[in-house]
Formats: sequence, C-alpha cells, structure tokens
Amino acid sequence: MAPTDAAPLDRETIRRAPKALLHDHLDGGLRPTTVLELADEVGHRLPADDEAALATWFHRGADRLDLGLYLETFEHTVGVMQTPEACHRVAAECAADLADDGCVYAEVRFAPALHTERGMALPEVLEAVLAGFADGSAGTGLTIRTLVTAMRTSTDSREVAALAVRYRDRGVVGFDIAGREAGYPPTLHLDAFQYLQRENFHFTIHAGEAFGPASIWEAVQFCGAERLGHGVRIVDDITVDADGTAHLGRLAAYVRDRRIPLELCPTSNVHTGAAADLASHPIGLLRSLGFRVTVNTDNRLMSDVSMTSEMAGLHEAFGWGLDDMRWLTINGLKSAFLPFDERLALIEDVVKPGYVALAG
Repeated sequence: MAPTDAAPLDRETIRRAPKALLHDHLDGGLRPTTVLELADEVGHRLPADDEAALATWFHRGADRLDLGLYLETFEHTVGVMQTPEACHRVAAECAADLADDGCVYAEVRFAPALHTERGMALPEVLEAVLAGFADGSAGTGLTIRTLVTAMRTSTDSREVAALAVRYRDRGVVGFDIAGREAGYPPTLHLDAFQYLQRENFHFTIHAGEAFGPASIWEAVQFCGAERLGHGVRIVDDITVDADGTAHLGRLAAYVRDRRIPLELCPTSNVHTGAAADLASHPIGLLRSLGFRVTVNTDNRLMSDVSMTSEMAGLHEAFGWGLDDMRWLTINGLKSAFLPFDERLALIEDVVKPGYVALAG
C-alpha cells in the first residue's frame, strides 16, 4: 500500500489525530519530575538531580545501540515504583499523558514482579496500576487496558500468567514476556503460554527486537504468539534484489499471510540498534509488502518519544500523511486485545470520524 496523503503536517494536527497504541511500557514512560519526586520520597539515588539533566541522562542511556544497555535505565524508574501510591500515580499520569497525545486506545504493559521489593504482593501492585489507569483516563477520550508482563529471565511466568487471567474482567486484556532475548528464548516459558491458550486468553511476545528470526519462529510456532512485540528482525528473512524485488522466506511469508501484527517501535528500534535511523527503518519495506504493521512508542521517557513524535518522524522519513496514519491506527485497533465489538465501535465511531474532521 503506497502512501496516500503526503501533504505537509504540523505537530498539532498529528497530536489531534486519533491514535492506537499497543506497545508501551509503564516503567518506561514516567515524567522526569515524577521520578525526581518519588525518588526523594523513598530515598532512591538518581544519576541527576534536576528535571532537564535527568531527562537527558535517560535519553543518552537508552541511545546506546544495545538492548541490554537500554534496559539498564529501568533501574531508576522501577526503583521509585515500589509503593501502591507510586504505582497509582505513575499509571494515572501515563493515562493522562496518552490521552493528551491523542490516543483513543492504549494497551500499557508492565511486570508486577518488579515492584515487590518493598513488600507489595503481585495483586496489590496490579490493583494500584489498574486504579491509576481508571483515574487518569476518566473524562478523557482514552480507552486504556493493561498487559501483564513476566520477565523472560525469571521463572515465575506461569504464576504471572495466572495473575493476568484472574484480572481479565478488571482491565487486563493480555500477557507478555519481556527482557533480554539472547539466551532466554520464549520456549523457556512454554508452560505459561499453554496455560493461557487453555484459558482462551490473549498474549504477545517480545521477539525479533535484539535477536533474529529464530526468536520470532519460536514465539509463533512453539508458543502461539498472537502478536510480535517489535518483530522488526523479520526483515532478516526477506531479501531484496537490486531492482527492488523482495523475496520472503518461509517464516516471513507465514507471519505476513497469517496477519500476525508487528508491534513496531521505530525510534526505540534505532536506539537498540535494530535500525540505523528512522529513514532506513524496515517499517517502510514491511508496509509495502503487506505486513500487519502497527506503530508504537515502547518507552516514552527513555526514547524521548510520543505517538505524535513517532507519527511525525514517519511523515518526515516516508512522506506518510493523515490517510496513512488512519491506516496505521485502524491496524492497531484490528490487532488490539479488546473484544471485537468494542474495537469496531472505536474504529467506526471515533477513528474514522476523527480523521474526516481533520481532513475537512
């Protein structure tokens, strides 16, 4: 599908456009001022003591072309999210920020087990976050849901999966595993994924971010992933001739033909070394080949991004306009873990009219 609307767009128009977000980490999107204030409350030492310097530290720390180094920055965000009050505040601010950014639907993920250092039980962490999302989205146009994450370097994924299912009617719509890919294949958590399948529950898997097609293959063919968290390395199974003709390998063809959504995070992918820059990000190729492409933020604090800035970057890099953003937003809602009737209502009653109003 070629870009359909290449007219220049200003940031405010992009901000007002309805957007859907499927891949956003709660502990990667704190406001720098909140990190400072929460750290002061609990005595957590930070690498900087003012808002601008701290924001710069996070951005520089994340932009080191290595997923392992990128993940080190979370020591400080997770470190200040160890009480119900802190988790509630961060979640409420997350919802408010996403609503202000023009998001009409968002799935925000986090790992409850990372927030138990000061004695909180897993359900207590989750309930604080769910309450924060509800409070922060109240009175806005945002529908926000939660993905419960287990860390692929831990052994509690089955327990965390059961927690997600327990809260399926209270705002949790899916499960995820995250963390270092190399050396920690998704099949280590096969028991959790098989449990989720038996429970008719949704899940996505971080795969194909820092590790190649083998990680994607295991996530899809062994674990049954409905979506791929990032999945950008699927391009390693695609060859392009000098004349531009593309040839899909067996795995790439399967992912495309089965419409398995790719939760692409362009700026974050550049920061972790999966792409050299935005202009050369595989999202352009993947879209042209008919993959189910979605656009996401990943970690708004670390990568200094918003959905608005991601869409603006794609507009500058590929000439994508409002029609393309509408297409990407509908892709996101088609791929969401929200019930079908609710997804359809958002597409027909919110997204399509929203873009018609902007085009007018």
